[in-house]
Formats: sequence, structure tokens, C-alpha cells
Amino acid sequence: MKKKSLIKHFIFLAGLSLAANPAVACTGISLKAEDGAVVCARTVEWALGDAHHDTLVLFPRNHAFTALTPGGENGLKWTGRYGFVSLTAYGQEYGPDAVNEAGLYVGVYYFPGYASFAPYDAAQASRSLSVGDFMRWLLSSFKSVAEVRANLDKVRVVNVADERFGGAPLPFHWKIADESGASIVVEIVEGGQVNVYDALLGVISNSPEYGWHLTNLRNYLGLSGAPKQAVTLDGRSFAPLGGGSGLMGLPGDFTPPSRFVRAMALTASARPLAKAEDAVFEAFRILDNFNIPVGATAAGDKIAQDIASSTQITTASDLKNRVLYFHTMDNRQIQKLDLKQIDFGTVKHQLLRQGAVRKQAIHELLPQP
Repeated sequence: MKKKSLIKHFIFLAGLSLAANPAVACTGISLKAEDGAVVCARTVEWALGDAHHDTLVLFPRNHAFTALTPGGENGLKWTGRYGFVSLTAYGQEYGPDAVNEAGLYVGVYYFPGYASFAPYDAAQASRSLSVGDFMRWLLSSFKSVAEVRANLDKVRVVNVADERFGGAPLPFHWKIADESGASIVVEIVEGGQVNVYDALLGVISNSPEYGWHLTNLRNYLGLSGAPKQAVTLDGRSFAPLGGGSGLMGLPGDFTPPSRFVRAMALTASARPLAKAEDAVFEAFRILDNFNIPVGATAAGDKIAQDIASSTQITTASDLKNRVLYFHTMDNRQIQKLDLKQIDFGTVKHQLLRQGAVRKQAIHELLPQP
């Protein structure tokens, strides 16, 4: 019997076949600072190869949108109240992570085997939109989680096949957060049923449904950062071999259930953070525990030829101060975009390519002569 690859184990847990859906693993967390800042951070992996997430798109205030449906550009029409900036994917003007000028964060996370959007009904085209348009509608229309909750019933999210993804469905769920610390997960299942969960500590991964992940946490109630105490058996003392014994049993693989538990444990045990920047850098350090190296989820008999399913970009959004930070696989230098420096009333709709510098910045140390 051939040894099963890591990616097959991953997809087995998601209830999918390897051929139909390669592994896509994204992990999201939130941290709060004592100065009131809320930071939403996440890793982004994409199964199909390099998605060019390091190119950003900027939408001004009052931008006119027309949503895409299976019938064409005949969906919801709206004018944005807020400007926003978003990562992109494969040249599309939306991506896995975005924040608007009012401090609303929207993150898209893969949700295979469970996402099931509303069936397309031409009679309801005027309130229908694709998954990407749904994200843009949220960002351009609302400033708080409370507003999002109150308006979710106004639209119908439908699946729109995109040939850039082989015409495959794009099964996503969403994490939405604001500067107050409110955070929810929105999942659309069973042909259009919208489920909204409070995002516990702001943590999210992928499939199964969010409620399942919360139930699964009960299997890890004994985890603690405190070291295990020595025990005596038959007159002999047995002490832990080293540090970290309190987290013995913390799952370390890349499956969604394991990443969810690991993210919850590391978020819950985060030290007190005084300022927003402290929370930003701590978020990056925590998310280092979720970086997927190139080839780690590929078949064992294959040499990785691309960056498929590896961590391509890691972001951290300071919602209080309106700053988007990120670093990429090819450039670990942290880059930032300060939304407060942008006049969203006059700025042009544009792509920002400065972040796509794929060379690691290295600071050379020189001794005194």
C-alpha cells in the first residue's frame, strides 16, 4: 500500500477528493491591545499556485458597482459609501483580505464541502451577487458588524463560475470585524441558508462549519501554558522533559480542525499588549506557527514546482488606526498601507503594485574598523 500524502489526509478531513479540490489552508486570529486597538491577522494559502495577493486594489468612496451573476453583469447595483483596500487574486479586483476607511475588516476563507449558495433566480437578479461582489458590497456599504448583521437579508449570494479557476465553484465563508472588537463568521449553506456565528476570540480556519469547530474545542480543555507537575510512581519521580509540557497534545498539522485549535490556544495565551503595533507584531509571530512551507502538502513522490498550497502572504489589519500590514513568502519585510493617508473622496480606483517586490530585504551588519 502506498503511503498517503499529507494533502490526502487534509482533504479527507474536509470530505473532498484530491482531484477535485487541492488543499487551501487559511488561518485567522484577532488580538486586542490595551490602547483599544483591534488587530485582525491571517495567513493566506492558495491551492492553484501563485495568486499574486501582493498586488492590492484601492476603491474610492462613491464608486459605482454592478454585481456579476450567472446571467452576466445584471446583478445588484450600488454606490459605495466607503472606500477600501483589498488584496487581489489572479487579477480579480477582490481577494482574501480587505479593510475599509471606517475600520471594517472582511476576510474570505475557503469553506469546501459546506458552502452552498442560493440558486440563481433571474427574477431576483437585481439583489444577487457573486462571492467577490458580496465582499465588495460589505466593505463599501458598512462601517460596523452591527450594520452587516442588519443587512445580510438584503442580498442573495449565488455561485458564479470563473474560468480563471477552471470554472470551479468558489466555496467561501467570511470573517467580519470592526474596531469595537465585534467579530462574526458568516456561512452560507444548504442552498442559501445564512448562518452567523460570533467569532470566538476572532479565530477562524476552514471546513467544517464553525459550530463544529467550537464543539471540537471540548476535546482540548486540558491545554495550558503552565508546565506539567512531576508525578511519583512506585517511589520514582517523573518530571517533564522540558518546556512546553502544558501544551502537550496541541495539534501541529495543517488540517483546518488542528489549525483552529492551535490558533485558539495561541490567541488565548497571548501576553498583554500595550499598543497597536505590539499587537500587530505579536500577530505576525503567532501566525508563524501556521506557515506552510512549499511542498509540505504535496504528494511525497512529487517535487514542488510551484507555491501551491503554501503560505503566500500574511496580513495584519489595525482597525482602530486604519493600517494594513503584510509580508509575503518572498519578502518578509513588513509593508504597510495607512488608510488615513488616503483621501477616499478624490483618490482614483487603482491597483497598488508596490507590495509585489519579490526580493527579501537584508540588512548587512558591518564591524567597526
